[in-house]
Amino acid sequence: MESGMISVDRWSAGSQAYFLTHLHADHTAGLSAAWRRGPLFCSRLTGKLLSCKFPGIDLSLLRIVDIGTWHSLSLTSPSSGSPTDFVFKAIDAQHCPGAVMYLFRGDFGCMLFTGDFRWETSSKGMENGRAVLLDALKNQTLDILHLDNTYCNPIFSFPSREVAARQVVDIITCHPDHEIVIAIDSLGKEDLLLYISQTLNIKIWVWPERLQFMHLLGFHQNFTTQTSLTRVRAIPRYSFSNETLEALNTLRPTIGIMPSGLPWALEASKGSGNIFGCSASGAKKKEDSRNTSSCSENSGTATRYNDYIFVVPYSDHSCYSEIQEFIELLRPVNIRGIVSSKKYCIDPHYYFDHLCGAEQALWRVQQKLEHEEGMDRAEVADIEPVAEGNSPVVGRKRKLDQIDFFGIRVSRVSLLRRLCRGAKIADTEPLS
Repeated sequence: MESGMISVDRWSAGSQAYFLTHLHADHTAGLSAAWRRGPLFCSRLTGKLLSCKFPGIDLSLLRIVDIGTWHSLSLTSPSSGSPTDFVFKAIDAQHCPGAVMYLFRGDFGCMLFTGDFRWETSSKGMENGRAVLLDALKNQTLDILHLDNTYCNPIFSFPSREVAARQVVDIITCHPDHEIVIAIDSLGKEDLLLYISQTLNIKIWVWPERLQFMHLLGFHQNFTTQTSLTRVRAIPRYSFSNETLEALNTLRPTIGIMPSGLPWALEASKGSGNIFGCSASGAKKKEDSRNTSSCSENSGTATRYNDYIFVVPYSDHSCYSEIQEFIELLRPVNIRGIVSSKKYCIDPHYYFDHLCGAEQALWRVQQKLEHEEGMDRAEVADIEPVAEGNSPVVGRKRKLDQIDFFGIRVSRVSLLRRLCRGAKIADTEPLS
């Protein structure tokens, strides 16, 4: 797709249409209530939350995208000035409320932008996402995959969020005389907080702006802004530090829980570290504590970081094995990581280059051919023989004997024969 047509999670001038994957701050940088640059496409739930995050934003610019439905859009080619039509589909990213991936298809090919996503192999949401993706691709080649590569490294191996949520509840129940503070963002981890609330039959304190989000999401009974009603509080992640926990412990016994993959990433990039803003004394306690484990070596279990802080691998981003399964499913020709500014992030080509390239386009065509050959044999078996020259099978099979491959009419038998020999076929190579 030409530049100057669409932007995804980027809000500078120069595009004709803008797509928002979700409302986390690193994806809305540059977006504000004063933004007026063009139509803004987002999921229905994100649109509902948008005016809360950006009061006064021009709602006439919003274009609500229903998840799992094809939408069409016509823009103007910056180079030729002619109309360019394409279709797109939003797919649940399983990241935070309203988060979606965008699949684009048109004359430019096919591309998928994941935004942030969690591809949990054991979740029902992932099964639905797999079905929607495969149905949308219909064995067509995925030319470019723009991938959430936050934890694209084999050292990151997270359990399911359900397992991690049970670890959080275990920590809370093992400290019945302690106040509990849990670090969260302004959006996300709602399922974790609801699980804690329902399992322990308690309310959870959140700050007023967060409570407003909870009400918009329909969670009215499980949260409060009255500290006297609960010993469990969810606080902004930016205020979660060792100094905060030390100060709280001067008032009453308190432990902090960080549900995230981030501490393991920071440990991996720094070797050792001051990841919770420890004071000198706090850092020394960390070094001397026998309960401290190396985050990068225990990324599947809860870890006691120091006297006050527990780290639980509850992540809303895919870990390495989940990223690998996602790429193996899609077999893109090219892959690009959407995260490059963090020291621990790795270009996905480093580990997954063997799952990309023109060979993967051939692999997908081969899967399609094998499927169609099986269907063809089944259909022919069901047709009774008729007089020669009048067979409806002849015309149909002649039509099926050729397929489109990179816009070229290709003999099915020739292509299958060459695929079986492992031949590499260039995009523009003429085929007999």
